[in-house]
Amino acid sequence: MVDDTSDDLRLEDKKILIVDDDREVQDSIDQALQAEGALTQICGDGNTAVRICEQDPPELMVLDMMLPKRSGFLVLEKIKRIANPPLVIMVTANEGKRHQQYAETIGVDGYLLKPVRLERLITMAQKLLYKED
Repeated sequence: MVDDTSDDLRLEDKKILIVDDDREVQDSIDQALQAEGALTQICGDGNTAVRICEQDPPELMVLDMMLPKRSGFLVLEKIKRIANPPLVIMVTANEGKRHQQYAETIGVDGYLLKPVRLERLITMAQKLLYKED
């Protein structure tokens, strides 16, 4: 019998929303998450992300900080107030610690700098979605 614990943490059938206005970033994250079995949805602006979370919240959101129409911070503030908020991994090219501290203050669950290593994103998603309460 082979003990492959990585299969236990696959993202099989986990609903994940990818929010980024860069098509290449969207596509690479989407392909990586789908390869792990996730059910992905993509949007490119903050207002659409909020609407999706209010109507049919995902289990996890991968959220860019810099977005058109509503910043990642404003999206995070808004969705953390809904009844069943998703877990949120914020991704950003901004290396300032002040931004990370603010994101943590308003409820971000994970924080990664761009360019995001996809294996690191997947590992973080797995740990957040499967953490034991």
